[in-house]
Amino acid sequence: MHLPPELSISEEDWNRTPPAVQVLVVPLWQQVQTLQTQVETLQAEVTDLRERLGQTSRNSSRPPSSDSPDAPPRPQRMPSGRKRGGQKGHRGHGRRLKPPEQVDRIVAVKPERCAQCGALLLGKDPQPARHQVTELPPVKPEVIEYQRHTITCLACGAQNGAEWPSDMPSGSFGPRVQATVGYLTGRIGMSQRDVQEVMETVFHTDMGLGTVPALEQRVSEALADPVEEARAYLRQQPVNNVDETSWREGTQRTWLWINTAPPVTGFWLLPGRGGQQARQVLGETFEGIVGSDRYSAYNWIEPHRRAVCGHTWSGTSKPLWIAGMSRRRLVKPCSINRSRCLTCGTK
Repeated sequence: MHLPPELSISEEDWNRTPPAVQVLVVPLWQQVQTLQTQVETLQAEVTDLRERLGQTSRNSSRPPSSDSPDAPPRPQRMPSGRKRGGQKGHRGHGRRLKPPEQVDRIVAVKPERCAQCGALLLGKDPQPARHQVTELPPVKPEVIEYQRHTITCLACGAQNGAEWPSDMPSGSFGPRVQATVGYLTGRIGMSQRDVQEVMETVFHTDMGLGTVPALEQRVSEALADPVEEARAYLRQQPVNNVDETSWREGTQRTWLWINTAPPVTGFWLLPGRGGQQARQVLGETFEGIVGSDRYSAYNWIEPHRRAVCGHTWSGTSKPLWIAGMSRRRLVKPCSINRSRCLTCGTK
């Protein structure tokens, strides 16, 4: 039996070893190597699990409601002895007056007679006291009725029907109503029933409950091209910060992926959180640097391009770099790779 290259035994000593012993040594050595790799993997998992078990709302981003009953209490803030609200000498931050060109209506209030002698007052104050009030105009929806006429030709008697205008919405609601519904549900996160109530109470627009998801779908279809354009932009950036979290879509559990490179942020709803989904978010040919949380879904990326992490410091040994984010700075050196902060240049 030939001497395995990984065994630190000289050729001479190996040739002196009885063949029966060689047959026994080689499999045992290979088994030791396999077990050593498994031990290293398990040790890394145990370290990660210990970090998770030690997480509370004090040393991580978890909410206080997730703390176990035996978790140490949060430290009580010592009273400062000051009253609530603005302190004496505090500089106010009142609403600034808008310039005259941005004022829609002026209500001039002038005294008519002198308060001392009763004489009629004439003239005007060159610098009157000013007070501005911002008000919403009465909301009254505009109902547009399209009438398509069919007219009989007086010469030959043929029926001539007009074509519907190309800019006429196909449904019962115009683009501004659709955009408002999409904003309330997608950006504000209102329920469909609440949107129905707001549209009726605030905008005086009646719509059925089933109309809300239908308008949401139309808005999604209208935004398909801009969304793809934003995703293409993200995949071309030198730095991407990526993360994923569980998300329930109806009765199905999906994963919400986020990919950001200022000033654009992209969202994906995908069926999993593995490497296949990470490639779908970043693109198969992505060659930039990825800020992530060390999850295995990003292991297909070269280690030198995974030198940053999307988690801020929570008292653990996880890496603490934020890539390309102008508002979040380095808080502690990365414990995995010696790299350079992409925001401030600090090593």
